[in-house]
Amino acid sequence: MKLENMTWYEVETRIKEGAAILLPVGSTEQHGPMGRIGTDTICANAVALAAAEKVGAIVAPPLAYTPAPFNTAFPGTISVSEEAFQNLAHEVISGCLAQGFLGIFIVNGHGANLEPLRRIVEQLTVDRCMIRSWWEPAAVNALRSDLYGEWEGMHATPSEIAITQALLGSLPPNEASDPPQRLSAEYLREHSGDRHGPPDAHRAQFPDGRVGSHSALATPEDGHKLLAASASGVAKEFEEFQARLRLP
Repeated sequence: MKLENMTWYEVETRIKEGAAILLPVGSTEQHGPMGRIGTDTICANAVALAAAEKVGAIVAPPLAYTPAPFNTAFPGTISVSEEAFQNLAHEVISGCLAQGFLGIFIVNGHGANLEPLRRIVEQLTVDRCMIRSWWEPAAVNALRSDLYGEWEGMHATPSEIAITQALLGSLPPNEASDPPQRLSAEYLREHSGDRHGPPDAHRAQFPDGRVGSHSALATPEDGHKLLAASASGVAKEFEEFQARLRLP
């Protein structure tokens, strides 16, 4: 259930019953020749909503403006500083806790969000916040590996493109029809969490916006499978998280 579609009466009742809340966090950045600008937010929000449907949970409006400075050389990317994002996210999370929600379960869709979110959790009561990227459940990672192997890559991944296709339909592949530059294990390790270089250098190295990801391998059918697997994993973890918080 979307928080914004509820009345305060309904929210008060749920809080009195002992409810945690899901908070999707994404980004507004390029996702290659066939990926939507809002891919990270679309995926995080869709997984949160599907998980909430399974367990009767509430989903807060997503945070979509987050750090993506390395992609600002690509039109459509709107990046905010880590400090601005951290301050906003901190206030949103603190506000949810102040309202009386037992805890905040963050469904993340963008690697560069993780460090600022972890800093927020450290500043707040750690056991009342949980962060999970939608791709983290074991079943999702296994599916990504089975479907795409090394071509999953790092950015504009076929798995995230597939989820947007399942939700919104497919866009023409354009230059994504051709395989991208393959990434080494060393590159993947050194750049995890979206630790990329300056915007112009990043675009020069990855001119079509993909970072080792063969987006054109995505299909809507894959997207439905990935979304279902992620929603199931997140729903299970959310229920366990909420149950812990309800213990006397």
